Amino acid sequence: MPKLVRLYIRQTVVGFALSAGFVSMLLWFNVANLWHLVSGSTAGHMAGFLLFMFNGIVFSGVQFGISVMRMADHGDDTSGGKPRRMPVLNEVPIPVPVQDEAAPRR
Repeated sequence: MPKLVRLYIRQTVVGFALSAGFVSMLLWFNVANLWHLVSGSTAGHMAGFLLFMFNGIVFSGVQFGISVMRMADHGDDTSGGKPRRMPVLNEVPIPVPVQDEAAPRR
């Protein structure tokens, strides 16, 4: 199996584990009275499952994004940015005469 696919599957499992913990904490602490809504409704189990699934999708995407961004190769350059470049032109102000054609004030 390619390394990238293995990384994606691992991060997806971590994301869904985080989602399970997050949803269980939401229900345990009864945030926004969610425990009563899930346990007291006929479609409550479906709502809890969908809450778990959608949070799992979001958390696994964030996990994968973080792991890919941390793989950046920083290289040996320690200058901290682009090399110094010469300026393209000298900024010298040029006066431009303007004639006032407005009506005279009274």
